[in-house]
Amino acid sequence: MKRIALLLTLILSLAVVAGCGGKTQAPAATSGKTVLKVGATAVPHAEILQVIKPTLEKEGIDLQIVEMSDYVRPNLAVAEKELDANFFQHIPYLTKFAAERNLQLTYTAAVHIEPMGIYSKKIKNLNDVPTGAVVAIPNDPTNGGRALALLAKAGVIGLKDGVGVNATVKDITANPKNVKIRELEAPQLPRALDDVTLAVINTNYALEAKLVPTKDALFIEQKDSPYVNVLVVRKGDENRPEIQKLTKALTSEEVRKFITEKYQGAVVPAF
Repeated sequence: MKRIALLLTLILSLAVVAGCGGKTQAPAATSGKTVLKVGATAVPHAEILQVIKPTLEKEGIDLQIVEMSDYVRPNLAVAEKELDANFFQHIPYLTKFAAERNLQLTYTAAVHIEPMGIYSKKIKNLNDVPTGAVVAIPNDPTNGGRALALLAKAGVIGLKDGVGVNATVKDITANPKNVKIRELEAPQLPRALDDVTLAVINTNYALEAKLVPTKDALFIEQKDSPYVNVLVVRKGDENRPEIQKLTKALTSEEVRKFITEKYQGAVVPAF
């Protein structure tokens, strides 16, 4: 009898466990939400995505924002289907990165421009750049060339005719102050300000470091910069209904108002 009672108890226990397991799995299966995973750098991209999260929620989309701190992994993650999209880069960077790595990526929305700026903790005016000053720039080719072009426009250096934003340090033809160019990972540039005379910093990293580009930059790109930040997806995914809803939300009047009021000219709507 004891064995029979024990057996019945075991059967009942298994039935309860099975029933509980079914209950915990049900919400995920019946929620009806379409999950969209989007990689983004923290500022301003993730902040902008947070604005549209409630709108997409009403349309049956669970927008999951994956914050990332570098310029390489987000594109690889989209290509490898770890992410549905990313939002962190401008068109020239996307074009070069995808071509070099043979990635089938494209963009669906041009959202904003982040004017690159020249910053310093050591001087207040570019006329005061000392001889032999160390100048830090991003070490990726696209943003490095963009930084050199900005330094040339500001009169710190001169570049070979026609190279523009494709410049490398080898294209420097005039260097009146004999500045030393130091190439660093883009996220490190704000921290490098304590050790260098100048740093050319992308606005997203400047904002993360609590710098105000329109106030703190000694020199800044004009608002007609071609470096528009875009929403990137795999080629062929442009027509997915949830991607189209995300694209529409990112170029809405709500986002335009948020960018304009939040960043006060440090980030400029591109739509």
